[in-house]
Amino acid sequence: MSDSDFWQDRNKALKVSSRVSSLKRIVSDFEEMESKLCEVAEFLQEDFTQHDSGIRDEIRKVLDDVDKKLADLELFVFLNDKYDQRSAILSIHAGAGGTDAQDWAQILLRMYTRFCERKGFKYEIVHISKGEEAGIKSAVLDIEGGYAYGYLKGEMGVHRLVRLSPFDADKARHTSFAYVEVLPEIEDIEVDINEKDLKIEAHLSSGPGGQNVQRNYSAVRIVHLPTGITVSVQSERSQLQNKEKALKILKSRIEKYYQLKQEEEKKMLKGEFTENAWGRQIRSYILHPYKLVKDHRTGYEEKDPDRVLDGYLDGFIEDFLKHKSNTE
Repeated sequence: MSDSDFWQDRNKALKVSSRVSSLKRIVSDFEEMESKLCEVAEFLQEDFTQHDSGIRDEIRKVLDDVDKKLADLELFVFLNDKYDQRSAILSIHAGAGGTDAQDWAQILLRMYTRFCERKGFKYEIVHISKGEEAGIKSAVLDIEGGYAYGYLKGEMGVHRLVRLSPFDADKARHTSFAYVEVLPEIEDIEVDINEKDLKIEAHLSSGPGGQNVQRNYSAVRIVHLPTGITVSVQSERSQLQNKEKALKILKSRIEKYYQLKQEEEKKMLKGEFTENAWGRQIRSYILHPYKLVKDHRTGYEEKDPDRVLDGYLDGFIEDFLKHKSNTE
């Protein structure tokens, strides 16, 4: 950052600055804990009488604060995969089920934007497809922040909702599904994309934007013909900017596509291959006849769905990362 030409490449400079800020926060947290523990050590060198309960209570409070901070930082031990430090691209797709599924997809969109706000991640809704009556058919979030992918990678999969449908006149119980895809933002992509393999379409559209709302702008859709992967972006007024964002997302999806293809081929050779079907949900959100959110991979559960849907995913994320580390 001290180089004179650091800001010549603004996009790269912003990413480096974000990475530095993330590291500084970690170092600052450790220094704060060290300082508090030194204070406690000094107190403990003194002689206390039975009347010094106030000092003892203060020491307990400091140690509890340090213990909580240490537990939060412990997660970084598990965020050590290749792309964990990267920003993330999160997509939500409504499953079969019409309006209920599309409404469920929109609830998940709110859950993840609330999570980003709580974590201090900057997000932008780069594409959204509205439902006919309510909800959304799909949405794509561009999430910037250190370790955004590491935190969110465990959210990839099918999410199942069981509730009394607000769209059913009989208020019958409905089960809805939505698929969440999470990709790391990849710049140093190894996959070579040939321009001849791309079908690029531009069209006018309007959408909700993200934290910076855009009303009318040129949307761009890119299809990678060899794989059939399609990416649409509509968050910028400039067609060129939308194209750049779409290409960035496309690169990440192509990288993930070939990575999964290699993993599936290895599993088939070992006799371990199982189809990634819609029925293989990773998490269930039960709102009726009882309240429960359960992760089917780890067994972790919470009994307050409203809190979880308000973006408090820390328990599920932490348990997934620990479970993944223990099973590798």
